[in-house]
This record gives sequence, C-alpha cells and structure tokens, in this order.
Amino acid sequence: MARRTDSRRRILESAAELFHTQGYHATGLNQVVTASGAPKGSLYFHFPGGKEQLAAEALRMSGGDLRDVLSQAVAGAPDAASAVGAVMDLLIGLLTTSAFQRGCPLAAVTLDAAADSEPIRLACAEGYDSWRTVLADFFTERGLAADRAGALAIVVLASIEGGLLLAKAGHDTAPLRAVADHLHTTIESEFTRCASTT
Repeated sequence: MARRTDSRRRILESAAELFHTQGYHATGLNQVVTASGAPKGSLYFHFPGGKEQLAAEALRMSGGDLRDVLSQAVAGAPDAASAVGAVMDLLIGLLTTSAFQRGCPLAAVTLDAAADSEPIRLACAEGYDSWRTVLADFFTERGLAADRAGALAIVVLASIEGGLLLAKAGHDTAPLRAVADHLHTTIESEFTRCASTT
C-alpha cells in the first residue's frame, strides 16, 4: 500500500508542476508518466477519470500547498501591510528562482481549461478561495470588520494575480514590486480608517 501511495503522490506532484508551467492542454499524460517515473498503468489505476481527474486533484494539492505557505508567511507578521509584503517577497522569490516559469500554480490551468471543465473550474475556485480566506482571516484578526476584510482580501489577491501575470510576461519583477507598494498604502489606509471609526 505504501508503494501505491508513493506512486500516486509522485504522479500528482509531477502533474502539478507540468500544469503549473505549461497549462492543461499542453501537458500530456505520457509526459506526466515520464516525469513521475511511475508505470503508466498506475496513472489509470489511481486516476480512472483520466487527465481531468488528475488535473483537478493536482490543482487541489497545489492550492493547498500554497495556502499553507501563505498561512506561514502571514503568521509572523506584525501587521497586515507587513503580512502582504511577506507574501509578495515570497512570490517574487519563487518567480525569479524559476526563471519566471513558476507564478501562480492555478493561473495557467484556470485560463486554459476552467471554462471547459467543471471539476477543473471548481478545483481552481477552491484554491483561490482558500487563499482569500487566509488573507481575510488575518485582516479580521487584526481588527477589520468581516465584510471589509473579505473585500480587501479580494483586492489583494486580484492585484497579486495580475502582478504575477505581468511579471511573467515581461520577465521583470517590477510589476509585482509596484503592486506591493500600492497594496502597502491601500492596506495602511484601510486600517487607519478602521481605527478612526472605532
């Protein structure tokens, strides 16, 4: 059983990496098998639903992994602006060390296949929502009302996603740094407004 579990995990990790960097349609199952080193039969054993099932599960794994990383990044921050700054630094580091190949682990497949596959769309939506929840919970813990925290989390997440896309396209982290500066000001303003009304 342990060997089967290990094989399944290798397939998922390889698929997640390929979907991350290549998107859904450009990634073939033979490529996943080769990258994972697992027997081809084990792919269909573990994922009888084929590529769609594999993608949905790989995306959930990637989304959960990044959620955990985001939670750790914000946990030690002294304030909300610093927390978002820590997230931005983390993402900039991932992007530059991968030669601009690794941005958001969900974006390529969201753009590529979410409109055509409900399981894939749901997996992507769940991942994004889990990241938004990490941010919203952090903002709420720091004193924002739940509705304001939720709205701010959406703005932060959407800004980061856009910055990652522009940075990947230009092979330049300047868009992300500009987004980081703007978010710092926005977050400080939001918390100042919150403090002045309490």
